[in-house]
Amino acid sequence: MNTDPIADYLTRVRNAIKANHRIVEIPASNLKKEITKVLFDKGYIANYKFEDTTAQGTIKIALKYNAITKISAIRTLTRISKPGLRQYAGVENMPRVLNGLGIAILSTSKGVMTDKEAAKLNIGGEVLCHVY
Repeated sequence: MNTDPIADYLTRVRNAIKANHRIVEIPASNLKKEITKVLFDKGYIANYKFEDTTAQGTIKIALKYNAITKISAIRTLTRISKPGLRQYAGVENMPRVLNGLGIAILSTSKGVMTDKEAAKLNIGGEVLCHVY
């Protein structure tokens, strides 16, 4: 049993990147699916597929690497809000990741989105992770 499934998701992706794997399989949940969609939309992963072969289902993520240097598109993947200490950000104190070059993934009342999208909609939320 995982006490923090989002941290498990991020750790599986980090470990797959360190091992230079092309594909990583992760147990699915609605929040993990939304985080995967944000990572795909922002170009951090090559592709993804949701499989419902089991009761829970799985997410297959194709990781993205530079063709020449073999460096992953995801340099750092950091969990911010933890079950023991939740981190929330309003519109006025939205986090800037790598001075605007990275993204912060937020869980808001309008769904899971990046910090820039939340600022455009003028809403805050729970800061799930930083990606760059």
